[in-house]
Amino acid sequence: MSDTRTAFRNCPLCEATCGLEITVKRDDHGNEQVQRIRGDMDDVFSKGFICPKGSTLKQLHEDPDRLRLPMVKRDGVHVEVSWDEAWDLLADRLPAVIEQHGRESMGVYVGNAGAHSLSSMMFSRALLTGLGTRNRFSASTVDQMPRHVAAGHVFGSPVAVPVPDLDRTDHLLILGANPYASNGSLCTAPDFPGRIEAIQARGGKIVVVDPRRSRTADQADQWVSIRPGTDALLLAAIANVMLVDGTADVGDHVRQHIDGVDRLGPALAPFTPEAVASVTGVDAATIRTMAQELVDATTATVYGRIGTTTTEFGSTASWLVDVVNALSGNLDRPGGAMFATPVAGGGTTRGKPGSGKGFTVGRGTSRVSGHPEVMGEYPAAALAEEITTPDAEGQTGGRIRTLFTLGGNPILSTPNSEQLADAFDDLEFMVSIDLYLNETTRHADVILPAPSQLQRGHYDLLLMQFGVRNVANYSEPVLPLDDGQPDEWEVISKLTLIAQGMGPDADPSVVDDMSIAALVNGSVKDDHSNVAGRDPDELLATLNESGRRGPERMLDFMLRTGPFGEGFGADPDGASLDDLLERPHGRDFGALVPRIPEILRTPSGKVELAPVAFLADLDRLAASITELDERDLVLIGRRHLRSNNSWMHNINVLVKGKPRCTLQVHPDDAATLGVADGAAAQVTSRVGAVTVPVEVTDSIRPGVVSLPHGWGHDLPGAKMRIASEHAGVNSNVLTDDAAMDPLSGTSVLNGIPVTVVPA
Repeated sequence: MSDTRTAFRNCPLCEATCGLEITVKRDDHGNEQVQRIRGDMDDVFSKGFICPKGSTLKQLHEDPDRLRLPMVKRDGVHVEVSWDEAWDLLADRLPAVIEQHGRESMGVYVGNAGAHSLSSMMFSRALLTGLGTRNRFSASTVDQMPRHVAAGHVFGSPVAVPVPDLDRTDHLLILGANPYASNGSLCTAPDFPGRIEAIQARGGKIVVVDPRRSRTADQADQWVSIRPGTDALLLAAIANVMLVDGTADVGDHVRQHIDGVDRLGPALAPFTPEAVASVTGVDAATIRTMAQELVDATTATVYGRIGTTTTEFGSTASWLVDVVNALSGNLDRPGGAMFATPVAGGGTTRGKPGSGKGFTVGRGTSRVSGHPEVMGEYPAAALAEEITTPDAEGQTGGRIRTLFTLGGNPILSTPNSEQLADAFDDLEFMVSIDLYLNETTRHADVILPAPSQLQRGHYDLLLMQFGVRNVANYSEPVLPLDDGQPDEWEVISKLTLIAQGMGPDADPSVVDDMSIAALVNGSVKDDHSNVAGRDPDELLATLNESGRRGPERMLDFMLRTGPFGEGFGADPDGASLDDLLERPHGRDFGALVPRIPEILRTPSGKVELAPVAFLADLDRLAASITELDERDLVLIGRRHLRSNNSWMHNINVLVKGKPRCTLQVHPDDAATLGVADGAAAQVTSRVGAVTVPVEVTDSIRPGVVSLPHGWGHDLPGAKMRIASEHAGVNSNVLTDDAAMDPLSGTSVLNGIPVTVVPA
């Protein structure tokens, strides 16, 4: 037998989903190690593209700081224990805490790592349901939640997010995104930079709106420098121009399926280019030209991301992206803003096509500040107060006393981090599922490690809801599990059962069997499923013939019953897990196709282009103009290609070189503030202060400073040696927990008022 083999898998580290070719070598003792990782030239989607992060899966797997066994806190110090010891402790402590304080005394925080894990995507819902608490929080409210809220109101489903048809558009307007660093977000597009350059090569135009001349703005044909937090005003003015000039036209292809265009004119009348020019920093002539170019282009699309969502008007800005795409005639047509058809199915493919229950928020409110529920969760910024604020007189069980974190690091990623760290000290019990003893998990009483990314099967279940092509690719584990290491789905399932009082010997397969049965029964009862009316026991028996368990069994069912599925024999050429295993480079089901009206899940069966919630929020937007215009210095974030939020900083090859955690300051501001390049400055907001080296650069507009997120690896108790040597500062010490977009509960991470002085 050869001592080397080649494995293919998709990178699970960001939203680009690039294909990897991995060379594995077996040593004299039969142990396998990764020798080389490079881009898979035959991958149907990425075609060999790879960024620096993807090649470090070997270093991540072999990182000596990555946890291999559970850790338990004893006398304030974390010690390694066996899995049996960890389960025994959990079975002893969890039921006691629940009995004393009730299930509503538990809280859950889910990090964005879950979106890149098949096991977490499949089984975290079982944990959330099994815990029986409404105190749910996630990284969504420091990221993309406004985009879901807008899609929910306009199209009826929060995952009906239009994506730019990059491969066919002639004009791309990007707001608040830097895909040369992020690889794209809520737009799954491997080699996003190459796709941008292809637009230009075929004669198209790229316009980037950003307070900073990012790498993407450098490549663009036009950089529009905007004041942070004013994207909604700019978009409202662009829509206003189209409506006033009479160039707005949704197009014959969707005209009969759109409602509300007639209400937009009066609602957007106050937002003329002249009215918003000063506050946005974009002159009226430029705004009019931007609007006209979108209308005149053969095809055009607007793409807005985190710079637009993490503001006081994140939801309204996201809605206005849809409005502008619709009014320019580019909604749901090739080259415009289109909808993916996920091969494994999803919220836009199941159930009755063309109409539905629609989208609602506020099915509950947070205990302390009364924030409305959005997509089953509350704002991450409210987590601290839910832990520290005592129950009101006569109230019991509302205060969070036990916290679970799943693949998240909220101490570095959520607002007013020092307040949150203090709040975690007030918890009675904390459990984390994580790869590292980091800034958050150092507070945990029990840390349960998941296998490394190379030891898990992978399918981008969530990310392919937003793909710029309809593709599918399943990756088998490259390396085996460690001896005694449960798979991630087994960890989540067993924790779920222990929290329900099933004891330390609970069998994770109980959750697995219940989950697949619920999935099958739901599909056979769906009149629009390709297995409608079939015998669920027969389908389960067919699934079980493969011997698969856990997420792979569920994935197989979802592929078979998805929009391209083989339907358990109905279409032998359709998708299934076996089909994808035979195609290690993936299967391409083609370019995006128009999906209106079948994608709609609104009660009216129409695209609701003028939802009441957003029309009402325009009053708040108009009233903000004076205050936004009077702001002095404001802080924005930024990211780097070699970073992945807070958790890739323990890989030396990704952090070596020139320090990246710097405060970028325009030369004019540096002179006024008395700060110098390379010297330290103190940055202060309403809630905190940090001291950070200054980087003077003309790539940022005057009146704005920039600090990257995800740093601050100098907290005691964490065990990430390389990260601590490149600690940087935590930008979320400055983020105000009281500042958020009220429609989505999303924190304001861009446009934070600050002062800067020499340290």
